[in-house]
Amino acid sequence: MPELFPSPASTPRVRFAPSPTGYLHVGSARTFILNWLFARHNHGTMVLRLDDTDLERNTDTSVQSIFEGLRWLGLNWDEEYKQSERLALHRQAAEAIFARGLAYRDFTPAHAGDDNQSGPQGAWLFNSGMRDLSREESDRRAAAGEAFALRFRVPRGTDRALRFIDGVYGEQSKLADEVEDFALLRSDGMPTYHLASCIDDADLHISHIIRGQDHLTNTFKHLLIFEALEAKAPQFAHLPLLVAPDGAKLSKRKHGPVVSVTTYRDAGFLPQAFINFLCLLGWSPKNDRDFLTLDEIRDLFTLDGVNRANAVVNFTEADPFDPKAVWLNAEHLRALPVEELSEKLMPFFEQAGFHPSPKMVAAVTPLIRERIKLLRDAAPAADFFFLSELPPYDPAELIPQKGDAALAARVLQHAEQVLATTTFDHASLESALREAAAALNLKAGSMFQPIRVAICGRKNAPPLFETMAVLGRDVCLPRIRQAIAKLDALA
Repeated sequence: MPELFPSPASTPRVRFAPSPTGYLHVGSARTFILNWLFARHNHGTMVLRLDDTDLERNTDTSVQSIFEGLRWLGLNWDEEYKQSERLALHRQAAEAIFARGLAYRDFTPAHAGDDNQSGPQGAWLFNSGMRDLSREESDRRAAAGEAFALRFRVPRGTDRALRFIDGVYGEQSKLADEVEDFALLRSDGMPTYHLASCIDDADLHISHIIRGQDHLTNTFKHLLIFEALEAKAPQFAHLPLLVAPDGAKLSKRKHGPVVSVTTYRDAGFLPQAFINFLCLLGWSPKNDRDFLTLDEIRDLFTLDGVNRANAVVNFTEADPFDPKAVWLNAEHLRALPVEELSEKLMPFFEQAGFHPSPKMVAAVTPLIRERIKLLRDAAPAADFFFLSELPPYDPAELIPQKGDAALAARVLQHAEQVLATTTFDHASLESALREAAAALNLKAGSMFQPIRVAICGRKNAPPLFETMAVLGRDVCLPRIRQAIAKLDALA
């Protein structure tokens, strides 16, 4: 057979090869990320290849969803291919394998049973009637237009072991006699996953195949294909699976949107936090830290740190996000410069129906950054900054501990008088209101709670003086007057 494929590249070349049959799964995203880290850590090349030869299941919507998720992650790739644009190469390679006698035509109708097929303990391995069909008879039936699948002729009766060293799971071995005669071409002439994937990996000089553990058993078939192509097989590393709390593999069908990357994006995760979280599912950095920047992860990443045990993503029906993912996101939010965080918060304020100026958001951001874990938390945490009128709240919230409505009214009336002439900056407001508390012979907490609730509509709110300074006198005083009226109604 003429040499179809050159030798693998001397520098690492890895690929991410999603099948566009749905949105970007979190497990697929982790595979992409770990491939990217391996490439960047080793100064190699990252290839994106859409494995889109399954025409019945592939959709343009899925393609767009995958790219949407990948672009949100913000990790670039160096080369991009579509498997469907490489069909001629796949068929050429299949014909070359057939010409060497390493494959045979199987004319068995797709709906036929397996009654005459051979295998230990009833397992399907090959159809002896098709495998032993003479070349002349095979050519005659093909020339007559009879449909057939092209199957690989797996070596039989040789006690041959197929072996490879997995970068995560170590030495792997399986007898060739235990591998079925798998299809290379379907009866419609389209390549199977096994053929197309191996042909493209060889042609694109892929040096390392890093993929999910559920593909580990496929590797024995792929070794046979690379051998038949007279191409050097890449090195393999299989990643532990992501599983639900009950141990079941994370599934689009069973677990729904919780396994979609865009679900995390829409909830307000930062890409860098999401990447940080996914990396820690099955990989352990040697510095025993959880909060890591992308640069730190890239510098630390090696396949030696990948664990063999499946990684659990903890979630419930009520709370779809792993608590560790949320904690990491909060840490990454706090690490962002205020200007950058403000820009990321603006779309979430607008989605909530608020249309604040960038200047207002920049002023509010430092006050709420410690109070939010996801970007979507910002709107409910800061709504009172943007509302012309506060939502209804319980007037009893205005009453300080060990106080009554009369005390709360007295506090607010005194605050109204003081704030009418106080400069609205942090230092002036704090000084004036602490002096007011002393004048009323009150502890600071008893003074500040009625004011905080009057201005924010809740007890749990950002720091009082900074909040008042951002809102300004023209907002604070009317809200205090409205609170006094609420207390009068209680009397």
